Amino acid sequence: MPTKKLFLLFILIIGATLLSGCEEIEANSAPKASKTCPGKDAKFSIDFFKTNNQGKKNQRGINNVIIFNPKSAKLDFKVNVGLSHKLYAKDARGKLRKEYVPKQFRELIGDENAKLNAQLPIAAINADYIGTDDKPQGLNVSRGVEYSGAFKTKRSSFGISGGTPSQRQATIQAGRRKSDILNYNLVGGNGRFYRQGKFKDICQDLGEFACKNAKNRSMAAITNQGYVILLVNDLKANSDIELSQLNQELLPDMFDNVLEGIASNNCLGKIQEGILFDGGMSPGLYYNQKTYVENLGPIGSVFLIYKK
Repeated sequence: MPTKKLFLLFILIIGATLLSGCEEIEANSAPKASKTCPGKDAKFSIDFFKTNNQGKKNQRGINNVIIFNPKSAKLDFKVNVGLSHKLYAKDARGKLRKEYVPKQFRELIGDENAKLNAQLPIAAINADYIGTDDKPQGLNVSRGVEYSGAFKTKRSSFGISGGTPSQRQATIQAGRRKSDILNYNLVGGNGRFYRQGKFKDICQDLGEFACKNAKNRSMAAITNQGYVILLVNDLKANSDIELSQLNQELLPDMFDNVLEGIASNNCLGKIQEGILFDGGMSPGLYYNQKTYVENLGPIGSVFLIYKK
């Protein structure tokens, strides 16, 4: 090949190499799209993930977590309890029927009473304690209809108000709320460890067994920005767990670390209120057609979330 042609070919190769290098530098220097933090996303509705006890996401974490925005127009809510008949049914005299039967978590999230507008829930968590008479013990209200027990005025409950999505409000409080709109979907609990932003180690309140022996936990928390965190910590979860010092069963003095970590890492604000649901043989958590935690004990009530 003549020298002149070789020189021209060399120039073309050098030019192509330089152009490719420039394009690569430009591509690498271009800003990469980053995931929006849920609390900063106006369209955020609901999410599930697992964390360690610092609230950091971990695929082998022991904490199964659902976070959601009660004001999302994509969501709706309902409460279910163990009944031998249809929810909201009345007798011949027009009186509300309340014939309780023991039901497990899978039944309460999958039976006809679990449906809202013919749809089963996208997410669910166990809630109230159950008595020997199969009746829930605390304050339970399903879409304005009450199914409560002897401790309904003494124990705190968690709930989402009625109204339009933009009006919805999450609350944790003892007894019925003063405003009727707040008494729309409520589930009983026991063991309030956050009040108005102040954390309390409730180990002594729970007693020795519930504090140090029955250590699988089910809880709800509300942030000052109105977001809700539902969390179940259970070694018997239906997923892979890697135990470590930062990934283990929760004692009451650890509740604030994991919840504050979750709130901070997801831009949800500061934890304002927190409550335990029934532990022991009761914890259950369901999300998007998968049951992550399920125990064999009967459940007093379940809190259900639906996607419109």
